[in-house]
Amino acid sequence: MTRPPRALVVDDEPDIRELLVLTLGRMGLHVDAAATLGAAVDRLGEADYAFCLTDMRLPDGSGQELVEFVARQHPTMPIAVITAYGSVDAAVLALKSGAFDFVSKPLDLPALRRLVEQALKLAGHGRDEAPGRTRLLGDSLAMQQVRQLVAKVSRSQAPVFISGESGVGKELVARMIHEQGPRRAGPFVPVNCGAIPGELMESEFFGHVRGSFTGAHADKEGLFQAANGGTLFLDEVAELPLPMQVKLLRVIQEKAVRAVGGRQEIPVDVRILSATHKPLAALVESGAFRQDLYYRINVIELRVPPLRERHEDIPQIAAHILDRIAPDWGLERPTLSQAALEALMAYDFPGNVRELENILERAVALCDGARIEPADLHLPSNGPSLSATGAASGVTSVAVAAESNVASPPATHGPTVPAASAAGGREAPVPSSLVDYVENLERDAIMKALTETRWNKTQAAKRLGITFRALRYKLKKLGIDD
Repeated sequence: MTRPPRALVVDDEPDIRELLVLTLGRMGLHVDAAATLGAAVDRLGEADYAFCLTDMRLPDGSGQELVEFVARQHPTMPIAVITAYGSVDAAVLALKSGAFDFVSKPLDLPALRRLVEQALKLAGHGRDEAPGRTRLLGDSLAMQQVRQLVAKVSRSQAPVFISGESGVGKELVARMIHEQGPRRAGPFVPVNCGAIPGELMESEFFGHVRGSFTGAHADKEGLFQAANGGTLFLDEVAELPLPMQVKLLRVIQEKAVRAVGGRQEIPVDVRILSATHKPLAALVESGAFRQDLYYRINVIELRVPPLRERHEDIPQIAAHILDRIAPDWGLERPTLSQAALEALMAYDFPGNVRELENILERAVALCDGARIEPADLHLPSNGPSLSATGAASGVTSVAVAAESNVASPPATHGPTVPAASAAGGREAPVPSSLVDYVENLERDAIMKALTETRWNKTQAAKRLGITFRALRYKLKKLGIDD
């Protein structure tokens, strides 16, 4: 017969202690209780516990001291703390010290039960779940340290702030934290904060009820409700306007949301992960980002190093990208020549892994055989000239000209926007999306060539001045029926 998991409750108030023992006992746990810090330490030395719950105020010490003791002596055991209402600073300090999570007084028993269930999953007493499938490639010391930190923070419920340049893989790190933690059976909901219009932001995050504003024809759940029981990843969190930052802070503190037009707050059980490529601390100093929200989401910071700091990882990452590209496109898997590999390792990659992926996709499309040479990479000859923003957005440097039957030369320049319109000589507007602009140019030129050759792809490729392989790549990329 399987023995029930054992839990330790530490609180000096008899009524609270009895309530906690009864609540956890009804969940099938064997519960021991202690009224002081000293008694709790003695108990931890006498038995193996799956979980510990402690009040922050104890007669002979504090719950913070117990958290630090557990972190040193019993690092695999989840410990949660009970804080006074509004004691956010104490809760944050406990999370930084290794606490799994916290619950505030007066106790919300349903929230407490959810917390205990998550802790038991983490301790190995919950349902068996499949291990995470997301991988962070690279054997450099920097990436080994990142993976170690990911494994450590996955065991906690503390908010994690993931910093790093564009294209380093911040969302991949967030997914790893989710997949390796006790919430892996729940949803992972990523959201780009910079992509939501300001007037729709509150509705997108918290949902709305029917009739709350023009166009609200039905009730809609928000991102917090969609992520309930799982993880909400706030990418580019620095893009949040100040009024939304205030509302987000309240939701994180109260663990409840109120839909637009709603009258009641709805409890949500969500772990918050956030990221941005911007210097968030500098934005706090300038007043563009709230300091209280910064400290609330930045309980643990995890920095993802840029690719230029781990050049030794490039061969492994490049091989993985090529292994994925070839089957997706139905092509023979090409190999990198030694010279091409050396050229990649000598490049600084301002766009990081995303730029490496973009360069290899282009090389696969443009190389004539099954071997990629340095010329196929089209790397800038005078140092990196692709901006991190451009590279991250997926803009290729080899584009098909819209009004010509030949391809643009393999230079680092993208298509130029005419300085003046043919009609009035006025300056043409800057396109709102460079990616869309380039793709429209390519699509128009390819469709023109295909029409003129009656969809003979070999002849169309010749007219465009590109290889048949490159044309197949672009047809797939642009969604043109192949």
